Amino acid sequence: MKKSFKKDSRRKFIRQNLLTGAAAILGVKATSALSPSLQSKETDIPAVLGGKPAIPPAKPQWKNWPMWDVEADEPSVIKVLRSGVWSRANVVTEFEDTWAKTIGSKRCLTTVNGTNAMICSLVNLGIGGGDEVIIPPYTFIATPQAVLQTGAIPVFVDIDPETFQMDITKIEEKITPRTRAILPVHIAGIPCDIEGIMKIAKKHNLVVVEDACQAWLSEVNHRKVGSFGDAGCFSFQNSKNIPMGEGGAIVSDDEAFIDRCYSYHNYGIAHGSAISNFGRGASMYGTKLRLTEYQAAIGLAQLKRLDAQTTIRANNAAYLKAELEKIAGIIPYKLASYITRVSFHLFPFRYKKESFEGLSRQAFLKSLAAEGVPCSGGYTPLNKQPYLAHAFQTKNFRKMYAPELLDIDAYNRRNECPQNDIVCNEEAIWFTQNILLGSRSDMDFIVAAIRKIQKNAGSIKKALGS
Repeated sequence: MKKSFKKDSRRKFIRQNLLTGAAAILGVKATSALSPSLQSKETDIPAVLGGKPAIPPAKPQWKNWPMWDVEADEPSVIKVLRSGVWSRANVVTEFEDTWAKTIGSKRCLTTVNGTNAMICSLVNLGIGGGDEVIIPPYTFIATPQAVLQTGAIPVFVDIDPETFQMDITKIEEKITPRTRAILPVHIAGIPCDIEGIMKIAKKHNLVVVEDACQAWLSEVNHRKVGSFGDAGCFSFQNSKNIPMGEGGAIVSDDEAFIDRCYSYHNYGIAHGSAISNFGRGASMYGTKLRLTEYQAAIGLAQLKRLDAQTTIRANNAAYLKAELEKIAGIIPYKLASYITRVSFHLFPFRYKKESFEGLSRQAFLKSLAAEGVPCSGGYTPLNKQPYLAHAFQTKNFRKMYAPELLDIDAYNRRNECPQNDIVCNEEAIWFTQNILLGSRSDMDFIVAAIRKIQKNAGSIKKALGS
């Protein structure tokens, strides 16, 4: 018995020292190597350093996107394909009527994408060369490009890093005699302070086009975003919460405006109220932005589950937010009291490396992905990219603006957005909307992965050199 005890003790000693040595090689604290089982120790080792991921490869199965239910979705699309009527007709009109009713607006016009929904709206609200349009810098490139396509110049207003939205306290200082419009963005599906923006717009006689391209069904005081401004624009691109592959929509209560947009999106051929004034010919300059019947059929199929999916995302986001707030250095988005529903195209939070032993955001993202959690650092500052200088150098812009207004260095100084720089370059991290369609245990896996990285942040930083 005594001999057996010595033998077992020796085996235990060797095993513990082997684990401690392995942990030292991987830069893991020795205390984790003294845990009860080899399996638990392997789990403690960060996946980026060779350990097992916090999320087993087969669980959770992150939801694939876009979703397609063969039995429920295909009959209506197949019917359109077999009809041979593929260009804009009754199915597009059905989608427009349904979307207008969903948002709570009188009218809807579909377009080929959300970008052209914004261009069409701005042009038909009279925005063009010589004008300035106020936008946030924390958005997709489509927002400033839509402004430039009209011939107007985007003016950037810094963000509130807690909400990721335009800081409306900084809008009025950017208004000049050339300012004609505000193009606010409900980024990530989180509503901006659209009611506050509407008050500023009314005070300064500015039009408002809402970029709600990531905010289907989001609400401010129980009213859908997109229905506040002169126009609201939506996107149905493949990654969006209601995907068609490509597609966009404009909603508005202004009947004459939507008639102008319809004409513009159909070669300028007079439509609706414009017919009595101009006849049925091409009454205005325009282009071709028409949606197809099969895209609309796909959209109607996706729309049937949008409300339920939005609720699932919101519930998971609320749970995940509450758990992540318990981790030092992880600061999720802040929701204002006026927000009554969020669509969560993205789940954004800020990362503070000081609480992770100085581990850089890039290293954190790499570590989190290794643990099985898809993630992104999000946008880069839009107010500092070369497309602006390129636009200012084009023949049309040089004809429309005085040289001092096209001085890119002076423009950049006027459009500094220091809070946005910090968020874009150092702090922001995203989860995409399909992650939020998972189970409650999937959210727990995400939290566990981040806690694991924080626990081993020093070891990861030493190994990755950042």
